[in-house]
Amino acid sequence: VQLQASGGGLVQIGGSLRLSCGASTRTSSRLLMGWFRQAPGKEREFVAGITASGRTTYYVDSVKGRFTISRDTAKNKVYLQMNRLTPEDTAVYYCVAGLDTIDLRSRPYDSKNYDYWGQGTLVTVSS
Repeated sequence: VQLQASGGGLVQIGGSLRLSCGASTRTSSRLLMGWFRQAPGKEREFVAGITASGRTTYYVDSVKGRFTISRDTAKNKVYLQMNRLTPEDTAVYYCVAGLDTIDLRSRPYDSKNYDYWGQGTLVTVSS
């Protein structure tokens, strides 16, 4: 499975961006998909995830209420709507996917659970 992320860019504090990630195969309907990010000098961290059915979502506490993850299985795409951005959101954002299993659902925050990674898209929030 190949993942292609897009939508990053430069935005002012308080602004919004929507990231998109396209999967190369229809089997994405069996994948839990999500986003990680890595800021300069920091460790990579989980941002958001969504189960194959789209019924369950996961968020890191710092983005709850500001970010929304969604998916369009028919188009093999997952989206991350990011609102009220702050400089702390500046990072390279990576689209990820892994087989939707009980094990992955129990630890969606663990990067080791994801088999597929996109190339990353840079989000820069400026003051």
